[in-house]
Amino acid sequence: MQRYQIYIDGKWSDPSSGSWFETTEPYSGKAWAEIPRATEADADAAVRAAHRAFLSEAWSGLTATARGALLRRLAGLIERDAERLGAIEQRDNGKLIAEVAPQVRGIAQWFYYYAGLADKVGGSVVPMPRNDVFNYTKYEPLGVVVAITPWNSPMALTAWKMAPALAAGNTIVIKPSEFTSASLLELAALCEEAGFPPGVVNVVTGYGAEVGDPLVRHPLVAKIAFTGGEAGGRMVNQIAAADFKKVTLELGGKSPNIVFADANMDEAVKGAVAGVFAASGQTCLAGSRLLLQASIHDEFVEKLVALAKSARIGDPSQMDTQIGPIATRPQWEKILAMIAMAKEDGAHCALGGHALQGEGYGQGQFIAPTIFTGVTNDMRIAQQEVFGPVLSVLKFEDEDEAIRIANDVQYGLAAGVWTQDLHRAFYCVDRIRAGTIWVNNYRATSFATPFGGYKKSGIGREGGMEAIKEYLQVKSVWITTRPNRANPFIGG
Repeated sequence: MQRYQIYIDGKWSDPSSGSWFETTEPYSGKAWAEIPRATEADADAAVRAAHRAFLSEAWSGLTATARGALLRRLAGLIERDAERLGAIEQRDNGKLIAEVAPQVRGIAQWFYYYAGLADKVGGSVVPMPRNDVFNYTKYEPLGVVVAITPWNSPMALTAWKMAPALAAGNTIVIKPSEFTSASLLELAALCEEAGFPPGVVNVVTGYGAEVGDPLVRHPLVAKIAFTGGEAGGRMVNQIAAADFKKVTLELGGKSPNIVFADANMDEAVKGAVAGVFAASGQTCLAGSRLLLQASIHDEFVEKLVALAKSARIGDPSQMDTQIGPIATRPQWEKILAMIAMAKEDGAHCALGGHALQGEGYGQGQFIAPTIFTGVTNDMRIAQQEVFGPVLSVLKFEDEDEAIRIANDVQYGLAAGVWTQDLHRAFYCVDRIRAGTIWVNNYRATSFATPFGGYKKSGIGREGGMEAIKEYLQVKSVWITTRPNRANPFIGG
């Protein structure tokens, strides 16, 4: 069994606790590696190393172009090792290898994108209402960034934070989920190989209360970038507010996927299935509320159930598997509890609604693709994030009712609209309160465009040019152009 170490200040070391914990494969339930159980002392050491690196000539003395070169080198190493990194992440969180492999290759593109953007962020000369000063603005890095990432897509969601943070000139301490730490320790090794100065990138692993909380509270931390649940995001935001730390929070979602009667039904059915059952529903942008126009409801549900039934479920390491296990036992138990809650509230279970166990299902950490019909928007299953392969189907009559139902939820991360009417599409896009809206497609993301939420789905944006400014602060500079100033004492 492989035993990992933490990575601080360019060195690999054992945790100060002298303790490790096992990480297991969700499919087989077998432990395959030992992860360091870091402590507050390790968190402090990582932040102080990052702070020293931020002030050092080795990092702060680099030009933005030189930082970009390091990021490009890292991107190339990720491409080189994509197959190995994907296999490690798949083993750690049970995601489909068919999904993880291209996702890891896509991670390299984030580093390439921000490598190119590193020396493209400039200030401006500001026209002033007086002729004796010259004013310009410049952007500067914040300092030490703490990135806290979840178990569903650890490398991808770390790259969303790490690439713009480093391109902007910050240093970073990464705290991965205790369930999926191995791939990010492997990523740290590539940062070392790429030639980042010691302390610029640090990875400490362990439990939230023991290492995550001290990182968020540390006085030398300038910003926290967090992806996770609403409760964790609220706690991070409250702690950060006490010291006026900046935050980026990418939180939960209960995204509506709206299908109108004029939509291409076969395409919309495939979009609905992919929107919620891909990654076994373990994604914040899952289209977990399917809104169907009443006139097509029955036909659509029939096609939907038939397609969902055809999914190949089983070993995620096999390329032809389409739905894999739930990543953690606590999450598996939570999903089953929410399924029971939906049945109790009166929703009709049209498909699934149970765990899958037996031959072909490993240790049994599987849940059948589940579709509930007869759902009303006041039901708990329509309001609370499941983070699993569970779809709620709701009816609507017209655009205004669809928009009202879509917005009547505490989240606002994403939404889908399926229609062939261009006017209707724009009407919905303008009125749905969500950070990302897909029209006649679902679940697309890119390094080139911002991603983030409205309402309780978070604060700030990741991706695109907007993201790098989340890791910068602006400075206004005034230079006097007239050498002889008037006596400040009037009449003196």
